[in-house]
Amino acid sequence: MIVTGTGTGVGKTVVTAAVAALAHAAGQRVAVVKPAQTGVAPDEPGDLADVVRLAGPVATLELARYPDPLAPATAARRAGRPAITADEVVGAVRALDVDLVLVEGAGGLLVRFDDGGDTRPPQTLADVAAGLGAPVLLVASAGLGVLNTAALTAEALRSRGLELLGVVVGAFPDDDDLAARTNLDDLPTVTGAPLLGVLPAGLGASAPAGFLDAARCGLGPLLGGRWSAPSRA
Repeated sequence: MIVTGTGTGVGKTVVTAAVAALAHAAGQRVAVVKPAQTGVAPDEPGDLADVVRLAGPVATLELARYPDPLAPATAARRAGRPAITADEVVGAVRALDVDLVLVEGAGGLLVRFDDGGDTRPPQTLADVAAGLGAPVLLVASAGLGVLNTAALTAEALRSRGLELLGVVVGAFPDDDDLAARTNLDDLPTVTGAPLLGVLPAGLGASAPAGFLDAARCGLGPLLGGRWSAPSRA
């Protein structure tokens, strides 16, 4: 499964950890892959450390790391290091002997891994999904403006013949406003895919036991939980 977002800071890592935690608790062998970690020094914990802290002892694989908090292609160029390619990610995922692989991208679907070359365009997370034939889970922000970015992501997936499994709101605020509440109804409409869960803001600070319970309550059956979408008024 590919996990992408409508932007940065929308809760992709928490959603990835929640799906991983539920699968691990159900007895599945789980691996979480981060193709490119940016904005983190070599000796600092990255997103995968958060996944393990929240989900438990799942396997993890980080393929590249760059210090600047930028798109992977830009961060690699500035660091003077080789960029990761979608082909390398696909090869690494196929080599894993597990029941479920979650590939968490950086930012959104079309953020560039590299700058391309003379014979091919730049590669993105969409190319990883195509190479693996894997469904894509879209993590959306809660508030105003998300309907456009969610719709654009869904359109980009359809144009490539890729499956949008569904949408999860990664950090729903306690003090939600009208936009956040109505977006729960509108996200399935604009994406053409079901709403598969809503996780509360701040969940990433939970203890592991509490996190697993929150994952069960916040994700739907397709992702291993028991959440159900609200009925339309």
